[in-house]
Amino acid sequence: MKDLICDEFQDTVSNCLVRHRSIIDVLTKIQETSARVNRAVAKSVTGCGCLEINAKKQQIPGKIKLQELSSYMDTHLKGKLCPSCREVLEQELGNHLFYIAALCNLLDLNIYDILLTETEKLSTLGLYNMS
Repeated sequence: MKDLICDEFQDTVSNCLVRHRSIIDVLTKIQETSARVNRAVAKSVTGCGCLEINAKKQQIPGKIKLQELSSYMDTHLKGKLCPSCREVLEQELGNHLFYIAALCNLLDLNIYDILLTETEKLSTLGLYNMS
């Protein structure tokens, strides 16, 4: 079922992508949509205030196991997205996914296959996947 959702999304993107069909257009749109996602997160902090960023050096004890590392890592985020910021971010991430699907289409790649391969890699390597 999940592969059908990915395939349907990819097909829909292919049918909707008319103006920006050039690989150069798609690559630059991915860059633009990525910047818009970053901007939406920043505006939730600086404009709305529903999120706060309190970044500082991660405090990691000297003798811990790799499996324990994530419990010492901080996201530096405080708060929760308000409904308005959530809506904007979902829209911007959707636009970003649209152009990622468009790139996959142009390169004859399948999003579901990529997700499956990445999932298998993460499952196999687990914590040791530091890419």
